[in-house]
Amino acid sequence: MKDQKAKVKYIFVTGGVVSSLGKGIASASIGLLLKKRGLKVNLQKLDPYINVDPGTMNPFQHGEVFVLDDGAETDLDLGHYERFIDESLTRDNNLTSGQIYDAVIARERRGDYLGSTVQVIPHITNEIKERIRKVGERDGEVDVVITEIGGTVGDIESLPFLESIRQMGLEDGPRDTLFIHLTLVPYIDSAGEVKTKPTQHSVKELREIGIQPSMLLCRTVQPLTKQIKEKIGLFCNVPSQAVIQAIDVGCIYEVPGLFHEEGLDSLIIDHLDLKCGELKMDDWNQMVHRIENPKHHVRIAICGKYTHLKDAYKSITEAFVHAGVENDARVELKWVDAEEISSENAEENLGDVDGVLIPGGFGERGIEGKIEAVRYVRENKIPYLGICLGMQCAVIEFARNVCRMEKANSYEFDQETPYPVIHLMPDQEKITDMGGTMRLGAYPCILEKGSSAYKAYGEVNVSERHRHRYEFYNKFRDELTKAGLKLTGLSPDGRLVEMVELEGHPWFVAVQFHPELKSRPTKAHPLFRDLVKAGLRLRKSKKSTPSEEKESVKN
Repeated sequence: MKDQKAKVKYIFVTGGVVSSLGKGIASASIGLLLKKRGLKVNLQKLDPYINVDPGTMNPFQHGEVFVLDDGAETDLDLGHYERFIDESLTRDNNLTSGQIYDAVIARERRGDYLGSTVQVIPHITNEIKERIRKVGERDGEVDVVITEIGGTVGDIESLPFLESIRQMGLEDGPRDTLFIHLTLVPYIDSAGEVKTKPTQHSVKELREIGIQPSMLLCRTVQPLTKQIKEKIGLFCNVPSQAVIQAIDVGCIYEVPGLFHEEGLDSLIIDHLDLKCGELKMDDWNQMVHRIENPKHHVRIAICGKYTHLKDAYKSITEAFVHAGVENDARVELKWVDAEEISSENAEENLGDVDGVLIPGGFGERGIEGKIEAVRYVRENKIPYLGICLGMQCAVIEFARNVCRMEKANSYEFDQETPYPVIHLMPDQEKITDMGGTMRLGAYPCILEKGSSAYKAYGEVNVSERHRHRYEFYNKFRDELTKAGLKLTGLSPDGRLVEMVELEGHPWFVAVQFHPELKSRPTKAHPLFRDLVKAGLRLRKSKKSTPSEEKESVKN
């Protein structure tokens, strides 16, 4: 007789006291620990905002929009999930209040509720529970679903999500559901001690909703003594051994190891009665060791317009960490505001770096500075990686300064330009809605053999994720290529230019897609890896003294 499939287990991660405590990293770390024990894990983020997705939100409010293979525009925590468990997720893994209410209202309009009064309970909560269970039923292979509840306990907008997981805990029982609460244990410097009261109040508020956490992750800057853990456990109705220290670390990839030292994965396995193997973290531990003990040092400039909000480029900064691991180097990032760059100060801003990256973005602000940055790296043979808008700026700069197309520009910024070398994609011309209407998700690309891109990937056929409305305008292909612009990556039908490079430059690659979205801690993205490698070659050619190199690594 065939064995019956084991029931899917659900872990819910909530947060209290303040936002930005790191629920995403905590959830991803738990996922990694369970996967490294041989379990099949899936992760999900529930966001309480009314927007259908973050695609139309300003990066200053939301941070990075993380795009999945299926084209879903999601929260940046999905990036953490993918990087930690090294699996590609889908649109089902990010749920918003906007999606829930949109679906329920659509059903009401169709008459699906047979004349019932549509209410938060049971209609909204049933829809939420259905979406949570859906990711547990995918392919029938999931052992554990880890669901992170966005926001902070006490927020009005999070209440339907919290009520839904309370109901799931009642329906499935304590052996199949687990509530983990991440909270803050602040250290008061003037008193010289940590304070547990905020955690007590946060758990009290959660219990008033009907949820009793089984484990607490206590974010702290100071180690928690046995006495502090016992006090927290007593007042929060949690065993002291389930009060887990989540101390601040210099590198997010250290978190899983610290959780394991605290016994978190064993507690979860015992609570949910999971059948699994021993923890196998050798590759992860080696990666963390290389991050903390680099032999080399390289400085890369990120030239963008959101440089005051690093979360807008979260996947890029992490991709550089991964690239540093494979090059045994610490990648120092220099943040350069594109609005502050001009022909007069390009040397001042970029003269001390070993490579430059211009990321994606929207809008005209900072464009001329980015174009000036491209001119500087092209003329001074500095390694360059352009991403999305960074590729478009490279094409504009080449058209202006090499092909002498005066006033060349993107149609996005100047609809009167005589040389619109970047133009709106034909299938975007009649679109008026802003949300979810760009060219989104994974598309194939064919590389030219012998190109820098081909040498990086080591193969001709690749797939990368996109998020754009504008593209290289094919009307100017011949003129630009004759002047030395190489089109080294094309869509399979040859219509869309995916990559450009420069003849005679040591390493200059610009791409229409977003390679940072597929980089992993134990497997850096090839383009980021080779940009750092080219930067190290340039740094070596500058012939810095051994003492300077040693001091750079130490700092």
